[in-house]
Amino acid sequence: MASSTQLLGRSFLPGATASAGGRDRGGGGAALAGSLAVGRRSRRRSLRSTAPVAALAERVVVTPAPAERLGAAAPEPHTQSVAARAVVTVRRRRKEDAKQRVVEQLDAYADRLGRSVLLELVSTETDPRKGAPKRSKPSALVGWFDKKDVKAEKVVYTAEFTVDASFGEPGAVTVLNRHTREFFVESIVVEGFPTGPAHFTCHSWVQPTHVARNPRVFFTNKPFLPAETPPGLRELRRQELGDLRGDGEGERASTDRVYDYDVYNDLGHPDKGAEFARPVLGGERMPYPRRMRTGRPKTVTGKPSLSLFYERAESRVEYPEPTYVSRDEEFEEGKNEMLSEGAIKALLHNFMPLLVSSVSPDISDFAGFHDVDNLFKEGLRLKQALQDQLFQKIPFVRKIQENSEGLLRYDTPDIIKKDKFAWLRDDEFARQTLAGINPVNIERLQAFPPTSKLDPAVYGPPESAITEDHIIGQLDGMSVQDALEHNRLYMLDFHDMFMPFLDRINAQDGRKAYGTRTLFFLTTAGTLKPIAIELCLPPMTEGCKRAKRVFTPPADATSNWLWQLAKAHVCSNDAGVHQLVNHWLRTHACMEPFIISAHRQMSAMHPILKLLKPHMRYTLKINALARQILINGDGVIESGFTPGRYCMEMSSFAYRELWRIDQEGLPADLIRRGMAVEDPTQPHGLRLLIEDYPYASDGLLLLWSAISRWCEAYVSVYYASDESVRNDTELQSWYAEAVQTGHADKRDAPWWPRLSTPADLASLLTTLLWLTSAQHAALNFGQYPLGGYIPNRPPLMRRLVPAEGDPEHAHLVADPHRFFLSALPSLTQTTTFMTVIDTLSTHSADEEYLGERADEAWTADPDALAAAREFADEVRQAEEEIGRRNADTARRNRCGAGVLPYELMAPSSGPGITCRGVPNSVTI
Repeated sequence: MASSTQLLGRSFLPGATASAGGRDRGGGGAALAGSLAVGRRSRRRSLRSTAPVAALAERVVVTPAPAERLGAAAPEPHTQSVAARAVVTVRRRRKEDAKQRVVEQLDAYADRLGRSVLLELVSTETDPRKGAPKRSKPSALVGWFDKKDVKAEKVVYTAEFTVDASFGEPGAVTVLNRHTREFFVESIVVEGFPTGPAHFTCHSWVQPTHVARNPRVFFTNKPFLPAETPPGLRELRRQELGDLRGDGEGERASTDRVYDYDVYNDLGHPDKGAEFARPVLGGERMPYPRRMRTGRPKTVTGKPSLSLFYERAESRVEYPEPTYVSRDEEFEEGKNEMLSEGAIKALLHNFMPLLVSSVSPDISDFAGFHDVDNLFKEGLRLKQALQDQLFQKIPFVRKIQENSEGLLRYDTPDIIKKDKFAWLRDDEFARQTLAGINPVNIERLQAFPPTSKLDPAVYGPPESAITEDHIIGQLDGMSVQDALEHNRLYMLDFHDMFMPFLDRINAQDGRKAYGTRTLFFLTTAGTLKPIAIELCLPPMTEGCKRAKRVFTPPADATSNWLWQLAKAHVCSNDAGVHQLVNHWLRTHACMEPFIISAHRQMSAMHPILKLLKPHMRYTLKINALARQILINGDGVIESGFTPGRYCMEMSSFAYRELWRIDQEGLPADLIRRGMAVEDPTQPHGLRLLIEDYPYASDGLLLLWSAISRWCEAYVSVYYASDESVRNDTELQSWYAEAVQTGHADKRDAPWWPRLSTPADLASLLTTLLWLTSAQHAALNFGQYPLGGYIPNRPPLMRRLVPAEGDPEHAHLVADPHRFFLSALPSLTQTTTFMTVIDTLSTHSADEEYLGERADEAWTADPDALAAAREFADEVRQAEEEIGRRNADTARRNRCGAGVLPYELMAPSSGPGITCRGVPNSVTI
């Protein structure tokens, strides 16, 4: 049903036929309307746009021509003018300091004296006499002074226009900010034209003229392919993209809206010394995706010992000082408030452990599992003697302990809520490979024994030391060959990822690692059980017995503790690969070039940019923060994970050896890992070999399916032929630049998908949307709930597994409990790590989830809106189906005594740590 304002508008506009969301994209020209029909599918749904209209509708004012101009001959047509109104919604900051409030008041008074904000309407048509777009006269925004004291978060202002009736349809609005500070425009609605209200989705900051001399341009929400751009908007479209690309020179200011590329040359701090230097990632030596360029000056060091690797290093900006991202990529207030609360919590969480370890180093390790449990029950309680010692030296410690009990205590991770000791069991260790934090490394074993791809001249014989004798008793009476043929053997293989780095990793203080292989057997119940673990070190001497050690399920007390240590090393490998490769590299870093290129090459009017927009939100800012505090030299990742200072070198190694975009989609990834086989009778032509594989079954049959259908439906609205894809200059430039510049170190790889048909485009978009939404959610939001109990999944190991005859073996036998805990992270390492993954697992209150779009006026295309509604319905149905699956007792990997339901693919979530929820984009 039409809104009352639409009806009111039509009552004053008897000649108007187009409504908001109508298909006439050309502003009234018949020839233009015909050209815009090219490439559109013939079947149209008769749906009206649901975009909101402004509060008031204006009438067309008909002004008769002066009598003295009328002759006796045929009368001239009456001159008409259109009185229109722009309704501008500005979002104000919720919290401002005194200085900001003073500046706001000064702007209000300056506005009253004439230093106002000016708006100008730009038509979709050109003036044939001038050969330029038709433009209205500038009009001042009304109400700034009168509403200076309004406390609402959103404030509405208006501007009045009178234009000739032949003006056509407004296709752009320019905003000139003559105040002294920036403001955030949420939306603009222009009413009064026969074509109906024109919507402009802005969501952007407008800089004052002393920062940006030219007015800011906002385009209509009607999508236009480049060739279909109305003539009045063509030059503006070109200029806007040119501004976003910049010139690649100079240091970027925080107010800039420029997107450009650079290598990862800001992770180290060589000016502080060689130990703080880190290699540049990006280039032939250490290939890596490109990141957003900041243009900061280079480091000043000229030490010959550093010049080879660090001469291109960029000077660092240490947190909390901001590092550049385009102004519109900055967090909104709600996100900043969540991170600020997390920072306060982190400060208190980490203060006490650091204090304890500095005053009493002898208790830096956990004495027993009860010490770990106490982090959740009562926070870090201090022994009385230690309390007295601290209170004498630092009196305010007592106040912190008394007043911050809730903040000092950690939330109990989900993994131990239902069954405190489940993590000790082999079946739970195996279950987490299918339904845990990192369910994307499990693969089917297709040949026995497993073999390495590394150079045998350097790393020894490629064959695994696991023999048939090690596992034959665990195969339910099957031979190894039968188990292979019946798809019953599976593996976690971290051997080749870690082996090239082990000598350097193990040379660091307090860090010990192996290259691990773990074999699993698929039981008739559909669950996995571990049957062998191989721990490998680089061979130290010919025939060295320590180079490859095989552990099997224990038969006595000592072998049980050795087995637990071996599992802990597997988990540590898994944690490192999860964070450095699957999480950071594949969903954060590798997506950044596609986001940068999208802003540089596709106009805001481009329909594909409109599709991608919610899936790019906050990602560039999150990645910039990661370079400051997570992946930087001596940052959280280096401090918390076993590889230490070699973490990012390992990530570069994975990018060079493993990453390829054609295998990043879920179906291709499952086939690559042997977890699915082609089967034309099944959805997507795939059959899962482990039916109860929660990550894959929820992902493939529910969310991937929904995303795929959404992308296919959306693409079909705008591309009716192969030529329409190939001839889209902005689309082709986006993809080419993302490959050639954003992934420059892999640009010559033969596996890059083509972008020649609508099917190619839909497939690429499905992969990108999957990676930024469901894949990232599956790898991120379970980090604290499933990994917050460190014994379950230690990110760092400090001891190797002792062999019989070693002095440490005697310590293990004498006090296995304490030896096991001493191999795990220390107290301060544990609390620091827990604090970080607590923040990483938290949803902010302003999260936008899969199937949702905060802006209802994101497009005026009724076909696109209809497809979006269908997608949202599918996402809701997927959530209901996940609930049913979690209640199905036959699905033993997600239902049973003490077993956690698998909800990481459940699309919706409230704020906080929920172990569920699929945001549209990589927002944390």
